[in-house]
Amino acid sequence: MPIKRVGIISKPKKTEIREIVPSLLQWLRDRSIEVFIDKETGSIMQTSEHCLTRNEMPGQVDLLIVLGGDGTLLATARALNRKPVPILAVNLGGLGFLTGVTREELYPTLEMVLAGTHGSDPRVQIEGELIRADEVITSFLALNDVVLNKGAIARIFDFELRVDDQFVSTYKSDGLIVSTPTGSTAYSLAAGGPIVTPAVQAFIVTPICAHTLTHRPLVLPDTVKIEVTVKSQREAAYLTVDGQVGITTRSEDLVRLRKACSCVELVQPPSTQYFEILQEKLKWGER
Repeated sequence: MPIKRVGIISKPKKTEIREIVPSLLQWLRDRSIEVFIDKETGSIMQTSEHCLTRNEMPGQVDLLIVLGGDGTLLATARALNRKPVPILAVNLGGLGFLTGVTREELYPTLEMVLAGTHGSDPRVQIEGELIRADEVITSFLALNDVVLNKGAIARIFDFELRVDDQFVSTYKSDGLIVSTPTGSTAYSLAAGGPIVTPAVQAFIVTPICAHTLTHRPLVLPDTVKIEVTVKSQREAAYLTVDGQVGITTRSEDLVRLRKACSCVELVQPPSTQYFEILQEKLKWGER
């Protein structure tokens, strides 16, 4: 599909935004492409021309350019709300597992996108619901992970896990992470979970500081339905989506998760290699 309209979403606190956006706007307009910017970027550039909210943007454009780090990309992925708009994510952050395009690669990658010769990397999402007394309290989409964990008080929680209605175990732990392969290099990795390449059709269930040492990370096919019931009478547990959206839960609340019918398409330069990213970000082979 030809690219006629492009949206730009950025992390406004990044000082590089004032340098990058004006020339990027001009580059796109020189190619007769209509450009929109999100309101956060518009406030930094001191303009309201062609500004949209992040939630409005996906319905108006053929391509989204994200300038920032993984957090900005995760917020943009949720704003897609299932719309099949590819994302070109430029890393202006730190670690940047997801924002795989460097600032130097921005324009060469854009040239390939316009020519239709770019690489594409579809990433699965988790679709979830928080259910209380048989009523859906909220629904959500996650690209990285869904986390249930404790608050400030150091108490162990009980989380009852079922897979396709089959009881698995009750985890006594500080929390429980359900992640996609994309999110396997995020919180799950820090909690001792495995690295799972994005092409693997799986979900990873990782306990956080499990009280029972035999409770190890569990890899499941992404075709299953995962249900976690919160068991805590004394203190609220918190449901966190992609580390950015937090919801307070109650005892006996049910979190139901499954593979979403939508995915997030990340634009990648043809030269991008997954294991090279791991070597660079995780410093493999270095002393």
